Amino acid sequence: MQIFPRLWRYALALSGSRAEADELTQSACLRALERSTQFDPSTSLDKWVFRIIHNLWMSDRRRHKVRMGQGLVSIDVVDIVDPGPSADHQMERRELLQAILDLPEAQRQAAMIVYVEGYSYREASMILGIPIGTVMSRLAAARTNLARQMGGRKGGHRARSVL
Repeated sequence: MQIFPRLWRYALALSGSRAEADELTQSACLRALERSTQFDPSTSLDKWVFRIIHNLWMSDRRRHKVRMGQGLVSIDVVDIVDPGPSADHQMERRELLQAILDLPEAQRQAAMIVYVEGYSYREASMILGIPIGTVMSRLAAARTNLARQMGGRKGGHRARSVL
């Protein structure tokens, strides 16, 4: 599995902008190369780089506290959905990804890492640098919001099977 598209998709979910996602992903890859001696080969490279993206984004957020009012890019504009077995399945995935992008930032981060990228709660905890209980709490809130956004048709539990 290629890691770069997954990193870019997460960067897009964080930033809401294609240009910022490109920049964030490239910065994370550069940082990973620069600090490659810090990588422990007995661990997962993708988790390490996801953590780098998260840290870079949070540092950027602290530097630029004024990012309010800038909406997230529509899922129809950016093709981040892998083709599914059917057009209906692909449509469900697009709707769910758009709903995830519309979540508050903390919920969006957790939902992208667990539901879209398929990491466990423990792995998400390590990537996001938060306690596992916080991951669980954010996902519970995300499921509630997703169910509300999607009219009760799909919630977080259905998310894994759709994505």
